[in-house]
Amino acid sequence: MKIYRYPEREIWPDLVKRPVLKREEISELIAQIFETVEKDGDKALIEFNKKFDKAVTPEILVSEAEVVNAENEVSEELKKAIRQAKENISKFHAAQITETEKIETVKGVTCWRENRAVEKVGIYIPGGTAPLFSTVLMLAVPANLAGCKEIILCTPPDSNGNINPAILFTAKLCGITKIFKTGGAQAIAAMTLGTESIPKVYKIFGPGNQFVVAAKEYAQHFGVAIDMPAGPSEVLVIADSKAIPEFCAADLLSQAEHGSDSQVVFITTDFKIFEKTIEAVEKQIKKLPRNEMAQQALDHSLFMLAQSIEEALEFSNLYAPEHLILALEDFEQYTPMISNAGSVFLGNYSCESAGDYASGTNHTLPTNAYAKNYSGVSLDSFVKKITFQHLSKEGLKNIGKTIELMAEAEGLIAHKNAVSIRLK
Repeated sequence: MKIYRYPEREIWPDLVKRPVLKREEISELIAQIFETVEKDGDKALIEFNKKFDKAVTPEILVSEAEVVNAENEVSEELKKAIRQAKENISKFHAAQITETEKIETVKGVTCWRENRAVEKVGIYIPGGTAPLFSTVLMLAVPANLAGCKEIILCTPPDSNGNINPAILFTAKLCGITKIFKTGGAQAIAAMTLGTESIPKVYKIFGPGNQFVVAAKEYAQHFGVAIDMPAGPSEVLVIADSKAIPEFCAADLLSQAEHGSDSQVVFITTDFKIFEKTIEAVEKQIKKLPRNEMAQQALDHSLFMLAQSIEEALEFSNLYAPEHLILALEDFEQYTPMISNAGSVFLGNYSCESAGDYASGTNHTLPTNAYAKNYSGVSLDSFVKKITFQHLSKEGLKNIGKTIELMAEAEGLIAHKNAVSIRLK
C-alpha cells in the first residue's frame, strides 16, 4: 500500500490517477474483436470462448434444461436471500417512477414529458473470479419496472461451458429468458452488432474489466448507448477518531477482493485510527480466500492522513469514488460537501456490502472518476423521456410573434413562415 502523511495539494492530481493499461494497447484489440464478431457471428463467439475461457460451447444460447437444472443447484437459503434482495431493490426503484405533469407555459400552450422504455437492452454480467448474480438483480429489476420489451443477458461460461447456477436462477427470477454464453469485449460486440443467435440491442448495461469498458465505449460508434463507464471497483473511506478500524479495514478489503485492478483509498485525521486500520487490514487479509488478489489491489491503493475532514472531502471530490464511506460521528454536517461520488454510505454501520447486495440502491456505479459526470444506474437509465406539446390556435397567437422575430433573426425564413401561414 502507498502511505501518504498530509500530502501537498500539488501532488493530489497524481494521487487520484487510477491504475490503467495504456488505451492504445486496448483499442486495437477491441476493434479486431468487433470486426471478427461482425464477420463470423456465433462462430466467432464459440472460438473466443475456447481462447479466453477455455470452454467448449457448441451452443451459446443457454437451454431451458440448463436453467431448470441450475435452480436445483442453488440452496434454498441463497434463493431466499436473493428474493429478499430483489424485493428491496424493487421497492427502491419503483419509487422512482414519475407521474406525467402537464405545464401550460402560456395560455393555449401545453407541454409535458412521457416516459418510454428503451425497447431492447443487453445486460452484461462479468464472469472471471466471482459470479456476480447480484448484478443481474441490479439491472434486470429496473429494466422490468421500466417496461423494456426485450432483455437479453450475456455472461462468460466456466471452463466446462456452464454458467454459474446462481446467475441462471436470478435471471429466471427476473424474467430473463435469453441468456448467452459469451463474455468480455466479444459479448459487447455481439449485442452491438447482432449475430445469428444474439439480437442487436439499443443500450448495453453492466460492469467489467478495462477491456469491457473499452468495448462499451467502442460500441457507441455503432449507435448503441451504454449505461456508463463502469470498470474496476473502488472505494474511498473517510474516518474520524470515532471510527472503528476493524470496520474500515473490512470495507477496504471488500473492494480489494474484487480484483487486482481494484483500488481502495483510506483517509483519516486521526493517527491512531490510521495505524490501527492498517494493522486491521494486514490481519484480516490473511484470512481471505482471495487474499492474493486483494493484496495486488492494495499494492496500488492509498492510505492518507489529512489535516481535516473538510480536506479529506476535498480530496474525495477530486478522486470521485465509485463508493464513498463516511465513517464519521457527525456525518450529517459533511454530506452537503459531497459533490462527486457514485454511492455514499453514512456512519459506522453502513457497510458498502449492503449497497452491493440488498439495501435497495443500485450497485452499478461510475468508476475511474466518472462520478464527476455520471450517475449510477436507476430506473431512468432504462427510460427515454419524450417531450410533447399541444398548441391551440389561441396559443400559437400568443407566442407567434416571438417565434417569427427569432426565426427571422436567425435567417430561417421557412421557420417563420410555418407560423405566419397559420396566423393569416
